[in-house]
Amino acid sequence: MEFIKKPFGYEPVLTKEDLRTAGKKKGPRAGDWKRTLLSIWQLVDEQRGLLITVFLMVIISSVAGLLGPFLIGRMIDEFVIPKEFQRMPPFIALLIGVYIVYAVTLFLQNYWMVGIAQTVVYKMRTGAFGHLLKLPISYFDKSQHGQIMSRLTNDIDTVSTTLNSSFIQVFSSILTLAGTIMVMLYLSPILTLITMIVIPLMFTAMRWITKRTGKLFKAQQAVLGDLNGMIEETISGQSIVKAFSREEHVKREFYEKSRQLRNVGFWALVYSGYIPKVFNFLNNVSFAIIAGIGGIFAYQGWVTIGTIVVFAEYARQFTRPLNELANQINTVLSAIAGAERVFAIMDEKVEEDEGELPANYQIRGEVEFRNVSFKYESEDKTDTVQNLNFHVQPGQTVALVGPTGAGKTTTMMLIARFYDANQGEVLIDGINIRDYKRETLRRQMAFVLQDPFLFEATVRENIRYGRLDATDEEVVEAAKKANAHDFIMKLPYGYDTVLKADGSEISQGQKQLLAIARAFVANPAILLLDEATSSIDTVTEMKIQEALEELMKGRTSFVIAHRLNTVRHADLVLVLKEGRIAEAGSQQELIKKNGIYANMLKQSKGAAPL
Repeated sequence: MEFIKKPFGYEPVLTKEDLRTAGKKKGPRAGDWKRTLLSIWQLVDEQRGLLITVFLMVIISSVAGLLGPFLIGRMIDEFVIPKEFQRMPPFIALLIGVYIVYAVTLFLQNYWMVGIAQTVVYKMRTGAFGHLLKLPISYFDKSQHGQIMSRLTNDIDTVSTTLNSSFIQVFSSILTLAGTIMVMLYLSPILTLITMIVIPLMFTAMRWITKRTGKLFKAQQAVLGDLNGMIEETISGQSIVKAFSREEHVKREFYEKSRQLRNVGFWALVYSGYIPKVFNFLNNVSFAIIAGIGGIFAYQGWVTIGTIVVFAEYARQFTRPLNELANQINTVLSAIAGAERVFAIMDEKVEEDEGELPANYQIRGEVEFRNVSFKYESEDKTDTVQNLNFHVQPGQTVALVGPTGAGKTTTMMLIARFYDANQGEVLIDGINIRDYKRETLRRQMAFVLQDPFLFEATVRENIRYGRLDATDEEVVEAAKKANAHDFIMKLPYGYDTVLKADGSEISQGQKQLLAIARAFVANPAILLLDEATSSIDTVTEMKIQEALEELMKGRTSFVIAHRLNTVRHADLVLVLKEGRIAEAGSQQELIKKNGIYANMLKQSKGAAPL
């Protein structure tokens, strides 16, 4: 690697290709900085008038900043050298007024810009989060959750910091630079040209540095996202880490990612840190040139002493905006890289909801699969489910059985339209599922999944999540039907007990009971139970089985269960094998066939769940 060496014990961990592609593989927008800036500009929207006012304040402050040294030079030439001190007070008052204007306009531009920046960041964050909720499940299947979190936090914070300060500084530096050159040319073109000797050196140094820091800051954002993703996964899977004694493995992986972040961050800051040092050196060179040559010019009477003083100050002001521009370019590049990653989320295609049925359409529960085939995006060979055909009347219970990977859960996902079939049709009440709005469809379904999820909220709120307008009485009744009421009342605050996000205060079986209560309160037309009793002990299972059967009365129910005794009353049993329906019929019919299901039933008798 040409610019990451080995001094101070730091070894290169990112190749040139890593730095070239870092942050560019996250979406179609990556690398399109013009489009990213346009997107940010569109977020300014109704605050563009205020932004123009900020620009006006920047112009006034820049003019005031340039006028101050000019007046000081005039004061030296007209009052100090001739020793006419009695004429100075009005001029001093004018100078004080200029610097007051400078200070006030600085305050106002910063105050207003902070408000604009926070509004833009607010719109960006809420827009990205709102868009995230509209994305299909497939997006979350292929995206690391920690990466998504990093985009909505770290990357947006970077944009916020840049808009708060860097944006104004860049504009102010450009104005100051242009104004300084104009005033210097007015005062002495010859001294101006001599001062400009250091400019090519400044631009060469800045170009050499920014060429490297741009790649490094972009790589830093990408590595930081990877590290956040790894942290999120480790915390979420802490029980698995401990169960398999993988603490040392995780520690080594975290150390490696942290080392990458340390190294790329180290070199990004080292190279960006060169900028003020180089510019200070060149600034001193420029000052020495002005002092030396300006002294000769003053001795010859070609310029006044006040002009030399003004030039010395302007030379410092000339290099200061260049220095600020160089520093802010790195910050801006980092912010653009972060904004690209945020807008990449918003560029993702949302779930199309082209259904025309009214939102209050009531589903009866008739479900039919016609030649349905589907495979996940990550799979490039065989379909997960292939040529599925079955017809379920309203109120019937369907059991999906078969080995792991047979396609049982995928079939349920297709019914809920978490995914759309690649081939064939899924119909509900004789209408293609694509003609339903997803909200209409899912509002009349209830899910009890194998791994229940609880929110960091009260028990009451977790149950009411099934139907937000449910009364307290309905919540309690649902809990009783799910056999959850007794253990809830034993909690410190009963239904008002606040659960943690992972539900660590209660057992896995109790979490499952709350999920079942949530399904009760939803009062759905279609019920989807994916291993709903898998985490419940046999005694509790027997107690809730009657409640589940009561819940399924009059509702179309799809039940996945490895415990075959839980589906003995199913109207239809579908035996799936390698994505196909191997057998179909009632339990008695399948037992008489003495096929796959009968063999599964024999193996399960008196044994642990399949």
